Amino acid sequence: MRTFSLLILVAFLCTSVTSFSQSEATVKTDVNKDVDVTVVYEQVVKEGYGTAYIYKELANAHYFKNNHVKAKKWFEKLFDIEKTTDETLLFRYKQTLKALKLDKSPNDYVSVSVSN
Repeated sequence: MRTFSLLILVAFLCTSVTSFSQSEATVKTDVNKDVDVTVVYEQVVKEGYGTAYIYKELANAHYFKNNHVKAKKWFEKLFDIEKTTDETLLFRYKQTLKALKLDKSPNDYVSVSVSN
């Protein structure tokens, strides 16, 4: 009887260990969280395929990362190729200048865009 109980116990342990090891979830990587979009877009611009959409995305991405020097660069490239009337973009650009402690009054981008 003792060997039978021991055999049942071993069978139960083997079954539970096997089922436990199969129930563990595998860790999946989320590509959208692991890839930095700014790096990809900057590479696209470096290859010569810069568009207004890409400049806008880069400017916004750097603005939200509090990287104001790069945000200023991409906002100005965007404003060079496209006159914008988007108040949100103008506000973010002004906030970028404010964060860099730059005077926005002699700035051509702000004055031209606001007058339109």
